[in-house]
Amino acid sequence: MSQSYIIGVAGGSGSGKSTVARTIIEAMLPGSCAIIDHDSYYRDFSHLNFEERAALNFDHPDALETSLLASHLDELRAGRSFEKPVYDFRTHTRTPVTSTVTPARTVVVEGILVLASAELRARFDLMIFVETDADIRLMRRMRRDMVERGRSFLDVRDQYFATVRPMHEQFVEPSKRHANILLPEGGQNTVGINLITQALLFRAHPRNVSEV
Repeated sequence: MSQSYIIGVAGGSGSGKSTVARTIIEAMLPGSCAIIDHDSYYRDFSHLNFEERAALNFDHPDALETSLLASHLDELRAGRSFEKPVYDFRTHTRTPVTSTVTPARTVVVEGILVLASAELRARFDLMIFVETDADIRLMRRMRRDMVERGRSFLDVRDQYFATVRPMHEQFVEPSKRHANILLPEGGQNTVGINLITQALLFRAHPRNVSEV
């Protein structure tokens, strides 16, 4: 296995960055790509009661164990597998279960704060920032948190105004200046995604792509 090519995909919550990351993965040859979500690296707050955990600022960089993710990327560079944490968003705790990530030619790391971390940026070969209007991002986040994470409308609304929006303005939005590519509208931008995936395919598998 040649050294992994690591891509960071960032953007505001609900911007479509996860869709972009999955689309890149699906376009690559089977078994040649791995995806890592920064959200899995939320710190374990099981020592707090549920009310205390729910009141934490999960949109601040300190809520994530980014140094662990950085060390895991180093493991992939060295051709070694690692155990990725699995986070339970309903209880705000890490589960005892882990997920094995094996080395791959292309590795996609996605999360709202991945470009806000100099430690992670130093490990990325390509950095993409997904830009989407704030009202669309808010609606997507509300739907996700209510349907997938069992939260109420009031909880989602209060968290948005208390931490999501101010942390986006302080950390997420400024991080786009580090991006190599700004991708408007996320997964809806099929032209932009196609250009990115074709370039990645050619880089990873030049013979296969040239024969198409």
